[in-house]
Amino acid sequence: MKKIPFSILDVAPIIQGGGVSDALQRTVKLAQMAEEHGYTRFWLAEHHNAPNIASSATSVVIAHVASQTQSIRVGSGGVMLPNHAPLAIAEQFGTLDALHPGRIDLGLGRAPGTDPITAKALRGERHTNGANFPEQLEELQSFMHPAKHVQHSIRAIPGEGADVPIWLLGSSDFSAALAAEKGLPFAFAGHFSPTYIVPALKLYKQSFKPSSQYEQSYSMVAVNVIAADTDEEAQYLATSMHQMFLGFIRNKRTPLQPPVHNMDEIWSEQEKFMVEQQVGSSIIGSKQTVREQLQKLIEATDVDEIMATAYIFDHEARLKSFKLLASILQD
Repeated sequence: MKKIPFSILDVAPIIQGGGVSDALQRTVKLAQMAEEHGYTRFWLAEHHNAPNIASSATSVVIAHVASQTQSIRVGSGGVMLPNHAPLAIAEQFGTLDALHPGRIDLGLGRAPGTDPITAKALRGERHTNGANFPEQLEELQSFMHPAKHVQHSIRAIPGEGADVPIWLLGSSDFSAALAAEKGLPFAFAGHFSPTYIVPALKLYKQSFKPSSQYEQSYSMVAVNVIAADTDEEAQYLATSMHQMFLGFIRNKRTPLQPPVHNMDEIWSEQEKFMVEQQVGSSIIGSKQTVREQLQKLIEATDVDEIMATAYIFDHEARLKSFKLLASILQD
């Protein structure tokens, strides 16, 4: 298999019977394992009003994870920029960079990461449905430029001149095109939008314009990866993820559920189809199965980096899944 960097995306999942504190402790242990086993970066995603996700205050969680690790890059996958004032994000990530120099990434998305009512509560008078995302991105970049390039009286301190790479995240071609236009690295959300993985990454690479920060394109795809000793065990563990996405379809958010032996007792045929449409790129199985499917994904996308995520109920099984993935990369 082609040797490329591998990373982890996490949302600090809250499990049934657990709480926020437990979820955050498990996230730290996962990040420490990732560092020990050679993963490149560990990103956390912003979501709100979600009983199964503890990473809402994303910058705070990033700070904690970075403080509990030594070398792995830690960042956002992503911060939903329309939810925030660009100045605030510049200051937050400038502070993170000052605390953990050379280890912080800033991945930006334009979706709300929540339902419309919660998005309005977050954004207030700035509620624009992400329509002004390119303008917000430009404003954020201006705050993070070195001091000699600052064109306005307001300065982000910390933030100004911070060594924080900005990534654009997306699940369609919008952010792919914008990242290419701006000469920024691009990460595609293949873990819930599999249909557009190849077209979006192809558009990004073909349209990329070199920038002062990046002479060449750099792409990453996030994908669900669940590995176990056997295909059957991995499929069993994956039913927690299937139940989570089924909850999205039913508009019923609950903490992450334990795995079950038969999903057909839970979902209808139509619901099964809808869930599989969302998680169709998932890589689930034994080491051999995961290796083969990863190879196919890398060949199909010509991607520069893979970011794996895994909604697994049992913490030890989750750690083992990522350890198995790491062993595949080192074979």
